[in-house]
Amino acid sequence: MQLPSLLLENAVNEFAKLPGIGKKTALRMVLHLLKQDTEIVTHFSETIAKMRKEVKFCRRCHNISDGDFCAICANSARNQQMICVVENLRDVIAIESTQQFNGTYHILGGIISPLDGIGPDQLNISSLIHRIETESISELIFALSPNIQGDTTIYYIQKKLQNTPCTVTTIARGIAFGGELEYADEMTLARSLANRLPVQQYVKS
Repeated sequence: MQLPSLLLENAVNEFAKLPGIGKKTALRMVLHLLKQDTEIVTHFSETIAKMRKEVKFCRRCHNISDGDFCAICANSARNQQMICVVENLRDVIAIESTQQFNGTYHILGGIISPLDGIGPDQLNISSLIHRIETESISELIFALSPNIQGDTTIYYIQKKLQNTPCTVTTIARGIAFGGELEYADEMTLARSLANRLPVQQYVKS
């Protein structure tokens, strides 16, 4: 793609680094910004820079936060004795969109995948165990994508929790095996949460 300006080309190349954005889409975005007032573009760039610089992660659940604790952990109206274990922030957003869960979350930051070089020590598993040992947790719900890596992660953590009194469950298999949680429709995800299973039954199946 031949562009008349190196500045334009550099901007297009930066936008094209975003997931799902090709060079043509990136060019449309850059040309749109060129049509805007300088103040609007400055505000746009400053907002992105401020977000990246000042965003924090919740000390309790590793969710994105503006302070030490995220809005969910700080909300006394939520069931603080129930933890939904997810892989990433996108899964939190997917579950919250169902409006069927009123507990808290714990973001692992990934799932165990030896082929990708991801082991338990690289995930937020130790902080999850600490929460269960120090907080009055009544139920732990696994909401991981139903694939081999997700099942391996569930099995590993479940073994770590054998001596804990909390109930350990997992979302029902309304989500197709091999699918990704964040792409499930809201109704299917809501039903999977409502019909969750004891994790021992899930692992044996």
